[in-house]
Amino acid sequence: MSASSKRRRATSPSSSVSGGGDLDDAASSTPGSGRKRRRISSVPPVDTIAVCHELFNAVRDYKDDQGRQLCEFFLRVPKRRNQPDYYEMVSQPIDMTKIQYKLKSEDYQDVEHLTADFQLMFRNAKSFYKSDSEEYRAACKLWEVYLQTRTEFVQPGDGDEDDEDGDDMMDTPGMSTEDETSSGSLKEVLEQLLEAIVSHTDPSGRLVSELFQKLPSKVHYPDYYAVIKEPIDLRAIAQRIQIGYYKSVNAMAKDIDLMAKNAKTYNEPGSQVFKDANTIKKVFIQRKTELEHAEPTKSSLRIRNRKSGQGDRLSGVNVALQYGSESEDDPVLSGSVCYDEGESEAESQSSSMEMSNPIFQLYEAVRGARNNQGQLFSEPFQQLPSRREYPDYYQQIKQPTALHQIRAKMKNAEYETMEQMESDLNLMFENAKRYNMPNSSIYKRAFRLQQIMQAKKRDLLRRDDDDGDSILSSDAGSIKRKSHKKNVKKNRMKALYAAVTEAREAGTNRRLCDLFMVKPSKKDYPDYYKVILEPMDLKTIEHNIRSERYATEEALMEDMKLMFRNARHYNEEGSQVYNDADILEKILKDKRKELGPPPEEDDVGSPKLKLRKSGVSPKKSKYLTPLQQRLNELYDAVRNFTDRRGRRLSTIFLRLPSRAELPDYYATIKRPIDMERLRSHMATGRYQDVEALVEDFALMFNNACMYNEPESLIYRDALVLHRVLLGTRKAQEGGEDSGAPAVGPLVRELTRNLFVSMLGHQDEEGRCYSDSLAEIPAVDPAAPEKPPLNFDVIRMNVERGRYRRLDVFQEHVFEVLEKARRLHRTDSEIFDDSVELQQFFIKIRDELCKNGEILLSTALNYTLKHLHNDVEQEKREKIPKEIEEDKEKKDDDEEEENKDGAKAEDLPGEAFQSESESERVYSQDCSFENRTYHVGDFVYVEPSEPNLKPHIVCIERLWEDEAGEKWLYGCWFYRPSETFHLATRKFLEKEVFKSDYYNKVSISKVLGKCVVMFVKDYFKLQPEGYRSEDVYVCESRYAARNKSFKKIKIWAMPVSSVKLALREVPLPVVRVASMFAKPDQETFSFTDSGSFVDKEREDVLMEMSGAEPGCQYYEQLRYSNMWFKVGDCVYIQSHGLSKPRVARIEKLWVQRGNTFFFGPIFIHPEETEHEPTKMFYKREVFLSNLEETLPMTCVIGKCMVSSFKDFLSCRPTEVSEEDNLLCESRYIETEKQMKKFKGLKRFSYSSKVVEDEIYYFRKLIVPQKEASPFLDKKIEELEVKLADMEDADDDMEDMDEEEDAPATPSMPQMQTPLTSDMDIMPYTPSQSTPKVKGLSKKEGAKRKINMSGYILFSSEMRAVIKARHPDFSFGELSRLVGTEWRNLEASKKAEYEERAAKIVEQQERDRPPQKQVSPRAGTPVGALMGMVPSPSTMGMINQTMTPVPGMMGAGMNGMAGSPASGNFMQQSGLYSPGQHAPPPYPGQGQLGQPSHLQPTTPMFVAPPPKTQRVLHSEAYLKYIEGLNSESSSVSKWDQTLKVQRRDAHLTKEQESRLPAHWLKSKGAHTTMADALWRLRDLMLRDSLNMCQAYNL
Repeated sequence: MSASSKRRRATSPSSSVSGGGDLDDAASSTPGSGRKRRRISSVPPVDTIAVCHELFNAVRDYKDDQGRQLCEFFLRVPKRRNQPDYYEMVSQPIDMTKIQYKLKSEDYQDVEHLTADFQLMFRNAKSFYKSDSEEYRAACKLWEVYLQTRTEFVQPGDGDEDDEDGDDMMDTPGMSTEDETSSGSLKEVLEQLLEAIVSHTDPSGRLVSELFQKLPSKVHYPDYYAVIKEPIDLRAIAQRIQIGYYKSVNAMAKDIDLMAKNAKTYNEPGSQVFKDANTIKKVFIQRKTELEHAEPTKSSLRIRNRKSGQGDRLSGVNVALQYGSESEDDPVLSGSVCYDEGESEAESQSSSMEMSNPIFQLYEAVRGARNNQGQLFSEPFQQLPSRREYPDYYQQIKQPTALHQIRAKMKNAEYETMEQMESDLNLMFENAKRYNMPNSSIYKRAFRLQQIMQAKKRDLLRRDDDDGDSILSSDAGSIKRKSHKKNVKKNRMKALYAAVTEAREAGTNRRLCDLFMVKPSKKDYPDYYKVILEPMDLKTIEHNIRSERYATEEALMEDMKLMFRNARHYNEEGSQVYNDADILEKILKDKRKELGPPPEEDDVGSPKLKLRKSGVSPKKSKYLTPLQQRLNELYDAVRNFTDRRGRRLSTIFLRLPSRAELPDYYATIKRPIDMERLRSHMATGRYQDVEALVEDFALMFNNACMYNEPESLIYRDALVLHRVLLGTRKAQEGGEDSGAPAVGPLVRELTRNLFVSMLGHQDEEGRCYSDSLAEIPAVDPAAPEKPPLNFDVIRMNVERGRYRRLDVFQEHVFEVLEKARRLHRTDSEIFDDSVELQQFFIKIRDELCKNGEILLSTALNYTLKHLHNDVEQEKREKIPKEIEEDKEKKDDDEEEENKDGAKAEDLPGEAFQSESESERVYSQDCSFENRTYHVGDFVYVEPSEPNLKPHIVCIERLWEDEAGEKWLYGCWFYRPSETFHLATRKFLEKEVFKSDYYNKVSISKVLGKCVVMFVKDYFKLQPEGYRSEDVYVCESRYAARNKSFKKIKIWAMPVSSVKLALREVPLPVVRVASMFAKPDQETFSFTDSGSFVDKEREDVLMEMSGAEPGCQYYEQLRYSNMWFKVGDCVYIQSHGLSKPRVARIEKLWVQRGNTFFFGPIFIHPEETEHEPTKMFYKREVFLSNLEETLPMTCVIGKCMVSSFKDFLSCRPTEVSEEDNLLCESRYIETEKQMKKFKGLKRFSYSSKVVEDEIYYFRKLIVPQKEASPFLDKKIEELEVKLADMEDADDDMEDMDEEEDAPATPSMPQMQTPLTSDMDIMPYTPSQSTPKVKGLSKKEGAKRKINMSGYILFSSEMRAVIKARHPDFSFGELSRLVGTEWRNLEASKKAEYEERAAKIVEQQERDRPPQKQVSPRAGTPVGALMGMVPSPSTMGMINQTMTPVPGMMGAGMNGMAGSPASGNFMQQSGLYSPGQHAPPPYPGQGQLGQPSHLQPTTPMFVAPPPKTQRVLHSEAYLKYIEGLNSESSSVSKWDQTLKVQRRDAHLTKEQESRLPAHWLKSKGAHTTMADALWRLRDLMLRDSLNMCQAYNL
């Protein structure tokens, strides 16, 4: 019957009635629906970076008909010096090298950007070159290749293929009514066969069919579709079964065979996919055989029962094969756990118990999660990575684990709780995220699986009560007992909840909880959810109580407290909600006290509740991931830190201030954050690493410093906690090297691996190619003046780590190989081996360097194509000469043969042959002296000379002569000492050589047996019954006439009777030196054995337009035994700085014998102005606006300054890590700001310049930031100031008590009406007044008070605030005092300032005189300016006086002034409150006050010197002792007046002792010393003005 008639019958009414209509529906509707579903489903995202790399590789690897790569024309743009007209026509030059660099840097955001660059490159070529040139044609061809490749990748033809499949499905013939019954059973059989394939698993539980369910991606495996012409997968086979495509089982078998054949064609033999393909074929054949031998009726009945009993299991198989039905947005993907279909019988019996176990369900949720294409997310996590392929994985990861290990632990019942399983899964994911890059597929899979695991865990914890009861013990008594205890706990929670909900206000009977029942509306209160991060209401709490979400009563109390805390935080103090929260919280606490202590937690609840218990708070979980542990440790260190007084500094940072307290805070701070929010982020797992938490902490501390005054307590606490944070993080790192790995050892490891791989390269027979090159002489006969070089020399260099450049190492290896080819014939084994080794070297080099992705070097430019050209050139030169040599040698050999023929009768072998064969009877064995010898045995023969070792002979014949004497005939084997060879040759241990010498010998001279084994068997097998001393190895034959060795390819020796057995451990291949080798020939002496082998360089001149006469510019130059090139960075001498500055060489020239360079200057963070909270990267520098011309004599070393992107990804191989600096910002001196810039200028070098080799890290490093160098200094200054303020608060309380007793003398408190000296400058302990003997501690402290309006206000307001908030800490009180002071009106502030000034004035009048014990401590100004003061205290007023600008007090004594009455001397330094001079620098008024209310402040402030009693006799004696004949006065006052800045030269030690703390900054002056000189001039000028004004 024809196909058309079949189709007609299938659509006839009769066929529809009988069931044919269903088949027709399947044949017609399924493809259409499948096509529609395919179009609607979202296309999986394409990896843009991978597509860009594929496009680049397609252009780079394209070759023309001659095998030439067309991209060679575009590797580099023409040099400006060679083709200047190119840059006149082309405004935007670009080449393949630049595009490759941008690819590595991931600068391309999409394919269009890459297309634009390629189009620009080819357009440049077309515009510059002529249309008939090779470059023009190459550009046109490569552009076509690019467009064609882009079309394949960016617009894959999957939809077309599906449409074609749909068309085929539509045209598939239907079934006739007669065949319906058989077709139905055929479909069931085919489905069984498919199910057997899909559900088959290996012993480890892995689905064998997983990789066969869907064809490989065209983006990731484009070559698959070039190799496989008829691709097919299980999805297509399942679709064909559904539409009735297969007419027989054999038709399906052909598709299964095709699928297996495709997999075996594309994948290598021995791979897992190759094995899985064979397994699928075996499973199919086995299941097919079972179905064929089963009874038909029984089989179909079994199929029906199986379908109905398992809930249409085949439909689940089909769903698994039809991709695109799941949504990737679902947290658990398919929404259900996937289980292995192929469990064994034992596993299936216990599966019912495992399915209800939450531990097993959590594991299965992770293992069975699939993406929208049906692929398992957990595929890379099934097994641990290979130690051979990824050795660095086990160096970075200390606790490796995978799903295979977790499954084994689960089978062994090692997991008692779900948290233990979660901890191991989290460890596996964190390991993957730590080793892989954040944009890698495995990293994203790990992150996705973590989300899936968390979602599944929450789902398990939300099960209803029936699920929880199902885990309980079946014992009725225990159920009642546990149920009773559970009810007790639940009733307590209900009672606490009722106490809150039933509370009413006295008098009005209003329910207090009405506003707490539900959360505020997001529409009405949108800002609520910005301020409150964890909203909570009573409805939620009630639901949690009913569903038993609270594992403990404490969890309920935490939610209640959170609700009340939120209300107080959002609402203003004193509002109704605020007061209700306080009342309800008190009612809740009272009710809990009334109920008494809760029962023991261990006796309450079900096992499920115990599982939930640890899920409430991550902090209380017993099993924490390493990341969670480090985050908790960091958080606790900051939270629990206390100062020396026991005050916890973090209290003020726990919660943000409310908007009612500080409304301007939220206007000033754009990103408010507190420690409660940080804790919330930790609980929800938002921090993927420690640095994220550190950044949030730094933001919080920076906010505090921005809002609060620099001298406030909160400011100081923020800095201290910032230091604690960084110290804890540093301690956490411990021995871990979080920075970049050392590149030098990595490069040396790469060269070592490359060299070892090359030396160990073997042929198919196990022979090392490098063995034949062992005799290459180290000294080149053609150039004996060159340093000796062979593989031994290279090996010593590699072992000593002297290669730090790949190109140098490659040059040495290639020089040895080229020398071997030059010294030997083209048909020799050494020539072929050298070519093979060089090819293998290039191949392994490219694999290790990943074609420049790991190590970018000019060595990679030499490819196999260049090698083939060089070898062909060598052969063309050598082969004609070798032909001539062969002719001459052939003539010589013929002459020797004629001479040897005349003496043939004298040879022993010929004498043996001349004997009559009939006289001998040969045998296969013979016995002699109780020993039996066989043909093929090896024996020791008595040596011809007594001092020699026994000969080794292989028996080939045995016979007995007429006299009865037994003889043997055989081949002699020579030891290395019995051959002629070069002293440099090396041999295998126990090696012998088959010679061309044969002879007979009597059996009586045989000393014993031995064994000689071929090299292929020697290392794997061992003979039975022989000592190791009697076992030898043979690899080559030795020709005595030519004194040459040749490898044996076929071991053609008589069959031996010796039995061989496998060695337990194969012998290592060890080669030893010749006995003729001298000890000094093994190693070569190097004068510079400890140094590196450097690349040979030369000075490279450079043409510079507009150069000055006599200036020669260089691109590369040697100076002071160091090589410099344009673009290098160097350290330069920087006097007075802790670190040397860095300069970049942008121009390099020699002028009149001197070498100079020009370039920008980089500065360190210490040279910038910034806040102490600012953090910097380690070794970070900033590009300054300085560009200087410097001599090369100031260079003290080389370094490297990298951009941020390069610093994270790569390093030059010849620069140590300490000299690699990071620069991402430019420091603008005028604005005092740091702004990021694009990057440094890049240079294009000529071919003679040796460029740096760049090593790219496998994973981007994460540089950590360090604290500002000003942090510790600022903290010390604030600690001193705040210590004074705390003492002042205590003293003000005492002063208030003593105001009613004016008769009691008091010490002076303050001498200037300053608001606070903290606003002007730091306080230095070195200039405080020393304690006077006999004074109490309180009196001594009073002298250090710095009275101001703020201090006076603080002493009054602190008591009021403390009474209002008795529970507040010292820090909170200080914050409120500061807020009140800021909000105070300016007039009231002025009143406080006046009161403070009056107090100071009163104290000055009431101050009693005291006995002087010692002059005021401190350094006199005269000494600081380079003048030595006299020891007298009377000769110069500057010795005990701190000079102050402005009017001085009227009671000042001059140098020769009259003594005060009563033998008292009033020292200078006092000044009246009303007379002030303007400060020498603007901007030093008090912060926060208008200018007309600011009291003028002096340049520096110090406690006043006390009035001291001086005995006249003591003063006179000191005055006399200070006089000398050269001067009429004690001090050199005339020099003091005449001295100038240029006359005084201070040492660094003297500069460090200058009172830099007097000034806030150096202002417009270059140095602090210049600023102090200016201060001294101003003071002298003011003194002279006062003398003239008052006629002093």
